Formats: sequence, C-alpha cells, structure tokens
Amino acid sequence: MEIIAEMAAALGRAGQKVEQALEQLNAASDTERAARLKAAAKAVHAYFIQRELCGLRRHDDAINHYGIPRAVLVRLGAD
Repeated sequence: MEIIAEMAAALGRAGQKVEQALEQLNAASDTERAARLKAAAKAVHAYFIQRELCGLRRHDDAINHYGIPRAVLVRLGAD
C-alpha cells in the first residue's frame, strides 16, 4: 500500500512540475523561449516516464489535461 501511495505522490509532484514549466513557457519572452521550451520538454518527459512506471501507457488524456503544446511534444527526449 505504501508503494502505491508513493507512486501516486511522485506522479502528483511530476504533474506540478509540468504545470509550472508550462506556465513559465507561456510567460516567457522571446529571448527566454528556447530555454523555457527545453525545460518544459524535460518536465513533460519526466512526467510521462513516471506515468509509465505507474502503468499508464497512453498519454493523450494528460496532453489534453495540461494543454501540452506540440512544440514541447516534438522535443521530448531530445537534450
């Protein structure tokens, strides 16, 4: 039971990081955009990995829920 609770908590924390990264991306100036885009892609990538560790393989609902832009999605896993 504790393991499941920790997995859920970790997924929640990863989701909060996605929200923060996307907010910062939306508020970014032109000079900050590239760095914010990279940070958002990194946060979303980590979130997707955490979802998969929880057994959630399809990310369509999460993409819609958070409003993850295509510009972020195409950069997933690129560093």
